[in-house]
Amino acid sequence: MDDTRSSTPPVALCLGGMDPSAGAGLLRDALTLAELGCQPMAVSLAETLQNGLACTRIEAPGLDPVQRVETLAPHLAGRWGLKLSLCALDAQGFRRLCATLRHLAPPVRIWDPILAPSAGVGLHDGEDLRRMAGDLLPMGGWVVSPNRGEAAAFAGLPPEAIRSAAPEVLAAPWLEAGAAAVWLKGGHAAGDQVQDGWFTTEGTWRLESAPRLPGERRGTGCLLSASWLGLRLRGLTDLEAAEEAARRLRGRWNLAFAPGGVGRPMFAPLAAEAR
Repeated sequence: MDDTRSSTPPVALCLGGMDPSAGAGLLRDALTLAELGCQPMAVSLAETLQNGLACTRIEAPGLDPVQRVETLAPHLAGRWGLKLSLCALDAQGFRRLCATLRHLAPPVRIWDPILAPSAGVGLHDGEDLRRMAGDLLPMGGWVVSPNRGEAAAFAGLPPEAIRSAAPEVLAAPWLEAGAAAVWLKGGHAAGDQVQDGWFTTEGTWRLESAPRLPGERRGTGCLLSASWLGLRLRGLTDLEAAEEAARRLRGRWNLAFAPGGVGRPMFAPLAAEAR
């Protein structure tokens, strides 16, 4: 056994949007994964004009992201995984990306489908997500981690379904489209408790319930999905990683801050929390 190789950090490749403020997007992913002892790598699929107040513009990246992913291929060996999130590629570009991902076959893979940043301009609707799912999910092995709004749009349900629809109704269309598992995040449901669900064709699991925390935080979806990837690469099971990711989010909720005192609070890096 090569002891040097076995002791090297796992590689986590993140494909998503560049939020210059680091409240969400690729910079948030990189911070989260580094905290978990992973080596983050990143390729932009969307460039944004964004700060703690709102996102005002989203465009496709200037450099070909497929070529950039292919350039990283020699590093993608051993323990590695991939996170896919905000994507501004056109349909043809996304199909090319999916073909490359099919060839690379990430051992651990999670798709955090994003309709739009939490404030500001939108990007996708339910039809877009269904098109993307049709290209991505048939390759198999994908965990999908929508919030209830994204799941309702994907299912073609009206806006009120975001809070009222049964979790099984929101998860089923993703499984039918080919997802290996659906981690349905429960933050947009009604009530004083937040509970995520984990759905596969084999069964349904209700994850740990917790009291709803006050206020808003930027990048909760990014933090959760990136934490899940990092925890899986460190050896946790799918369900263990989901529950631990949620615990980590809750544990740092009250330590969030707004850089410059402006905008919605974001999560502080762990090193800063320790001081």
